[in-house]
Amino acid sequence: MTNSKSITAAEAAKHVQSGDRVYVGTSSSFAYTFLDALYDRKDELENVTLLCSMSITPCRMFDTDWPSDISPGCKGNPFIFDTFFLGAGERRAHRRHNMAFEYTSFHLSQIDLWMQEIGKPDISFLQVSRPDEDGYFSYGSSGICDHKYVVEETKREVFLESNTGSPYIFGQDNLISPDHKKVAGILYTTGNAPELMPDEIDDTSRQIADIVLEEVPDGATLQLGLGKLSTAIGYDLKQRNDMGIFSELFSQPMMELMKEGNVTNAHKGFMDGMSVFSFSAGTQEMYDFMDHNPQIYGAPFPFVNDARNIAKNKNMISINNAMAVNLYGEVAADAIGYSQQSAVGGQLDFVKGAQWSEGGKSIIVLPSSFVKDGKRQSKISLQFAPGTPVTTPRSEVQYVATEYGCVNLKIRNMSDRVRAMISLAHPDFRDQLTQEAKDCGLI
Repeated sequence: MTNSKSITAAEAAKHVQSGDRVYVGTSSSFAYTFLDALYDRKDELENVTLLCSMSITPCRMFDTDWPSDISPGCKGNPFIFDTFFLGAGERRAHRRHNMAFEYTSFHLSQIDLWMQEIGKPDISFLQVSRPDEDGYFSYGSSGICDHKYVVEETKREVFLESNTGSPYIFGQDNLISPDHKKVAGILYTTGNAPELMPDEIDDTSRQIADIVLEEVPDGATLQLGLGKLSTAIGYDLKQRNDMGIFSELFSQPMMELMKEGNVTNAHKGFMDGMSVFSFSAGTQEMYDFMDHNPQIYGAPFPFVNDARNIAKNKNMISINNAMAVNLYGEVAADAIGYSQQSAVGGQLDFVKGAQWSEGGKSIIVLPSSFVKDGKRQSKISLQFAPGTPVTTPRSEVQYVATEYGCVNLKIRNMSDRVRAMISLAHPDFRDQLTQEAKDCGLI
């Protein structure tokens, strides 16, 4: 292994110049030590664009109160962030701390195109695993999703943060040599990889999980997202056997399903014997489980989120969250109104791929309502708030589930589809929705 490239975070941060575009991480593979060192240069830099996505750990860069009058491109603004997927850190930075931000609506299956046409990093900071016996580093628990393209597109230098808590993942395009021509320095750190604690599961999520369970057969291949609802469904699936995993996300419940033998990956029909994923977010226990695990295979988004590859899995069950669904069956999952919450992500990739699969199903899940300021509000409505983009169009939606049932919209004409959506709404809103649908001539 080349030791001559050892570097401190501060030394690496000095390579960044005003106006640079700097990649700093994705989900559980964020280079936070480098990011902190870059923050320390905030008074020296202007208009440095941070390329990142799905941050899950608090840090000074995203939790500082920046001036309220900054905007992209303005003089005196030290940092801007540019993302294809907002995580908790990016949302805090933009909404609570006035950090300037740019967002591009891309399917995760197109992340190579995003990096080529939007990202275009000048310098990249990558969190990676400990080196293997040949000196190579794995891109870790989430870096596998896009670091291959990050390295290819970086114009000047790549710096590696080798973290003892970052797992070594077997898979496709997942290794980088310390002698790579773009690797200019390596920082060795100890500690945990960025962790995301499991969500507490509420009663509504448990009710929805029980309903969704009826749609998942033994031998199914699973895709699950993040959040308490996906967590509840994941743990409920301990009642099923011989399942497989082909999912953009590897999550805490998936680890449990593998440990307890519910996931065997024996009947997928594509990449049997391996749980296939692109990024992960969970506890250090989960990362340790993934480390050098021959049953876990990581690959970039353009492979895992390719609907044609998804469809190769038998009984592919795709389960995705929604923020709201209207009576047409259109899904809003990444923004409400003009407020960006997350991203289009991989929802449509898996909605399509699952339905192409032999025996597959796509299921959109959401609670029927929520309470804000003591008042219950419906998540099912005649129409979305002005400015709300559609994440998944009605023509692609198949099953929709709330705590009041699960319906297949794909096989229904429009009036029956509207009635089915009303049946999934909270009882407090069904009469109102029915009248609104009648007034518009939908039923």
